[in-house]
Amino acid sequence: MSNDKINFSELKRVLIIKLRHHGDVLLSSPVFQVLKNHYPHLEIDGLVYKETAEMLQFHPAVSKLHCIDRDWKKQGKIYSLGKELKLLNTLKRRQYDLIIHLTEHWRGASLVRLLRPEYSISADYQHRRGTFWRKTFTHLYTPGHYHIVERNLDALRAMEITPQDDEKQLVLEPGPAARDKIKRLLESESLAAQGFIHIHPGSRWLFKCWKESHFSAFIKTLIGRGEKVVVTAAPDKAEMDMVGHIIQGIKTGLLDLGGNLNLLELAALTSQAKCYIGVDTAPTHIAAAMQTPLVVLFGPSDETLWGPWQVKHRVISGDGFNCRPCNQDGCKGSKISDCLYEITADTVLKAMDEMMSDMDTDRSVS
Repeated sequence: MSNDKINFSELKRVLIIKLRHHGDVLLSSPVFQVLKNHYPHLEIDGLVYKETAEMLQFHPAVSKLHCIDRDWKKQGKIYSLGKELKLLNTLKRRQYDLIIHLTEHWRGASLVRLLRPEYSISADYQHRRGTFWRKTFTHLYTPGHYHIVERNLDALRAMEITPQDDEKQLVLEPGPAARDKIKRLLESESLAAQGFIHIHPGSRWLFKCWKESHFSAFIKTLIGRGEKVVVTAAPDKAEMDMVGHIIQGIKTGLLDLGGNLNLLELAALTSQAKCYIGVDTAPTHIAAAMQTPLVVLFGPSDETLWGPWQVKHRVISGDGFNCRPCNQDGCKGSKISDCLYEITADTVLKAMDEMMSDMDTDRSVS
């Protein structure tokens, strides 16, 4: 480890590694943009898991997006090894001058050693204090205890790049195909832009989900007030079953798109909504990236780290639960979080109404 000052004017190519889930990758999007803003001559590549590539597919600052497919292993060791070697050779041909590793994943550290860039940087993780990690990177930094976006940007600060507030926004472009599909879909359903509320009840982690009966009561109240509601869900049996229970018996005022949209299409959809309601999950970060006002419910996870970023929003968390955020898999491993289940539909409705009223006031003043 050297921590020498980096002369970016002499660099040509940078690789940013983010091997995590969809939301994590999206929350790293400002790193690409800020780096490009400060040094436009750089070619900035990304390395992510294949299933998360949509989060950076149309990012204007990304030159090339490389992917690791976790399904390679299912095809056998020889097939997987061939794919890994092909990826490694592709990365070697890019001849990176700098690698920014944004997680504690060992694969990123191994790639730094194999690719041998002049500079490499990672966080100085408490659980990565061994010789291998510390001698892999030329620069290590200690991230602050604040929002994940800021923690990602700490990698740039450690290299004397200071992000400005107006360049820290999440960057997500759905692309023309997704935008066109949603435009035609909304027209076919006679739904106007800003004329519906988008609700995404599910999460891959059940302990982050609100009580089904509360979501159902909330949706029925909205429809009773004359609102149009669009519900989405991932094409996952657990989420689809959840949505089925929530909307059971609701015959009018609701469009169920559960399992029918990819994440870019979901982004295009939520960009047209007047409001988004959800829990701590990737679609909530997508709504924030699309600047859709949102209300999000938090339970075991920490909103100071994972809350909506630079968007009009309200965060609702269980009052009176001193144990949160616990980051546990539900209370006593039950997959059910009491701090979330105690939140009432009326509480969420009030938060949404207050947020929308404040926005109306802001518009009238401006």
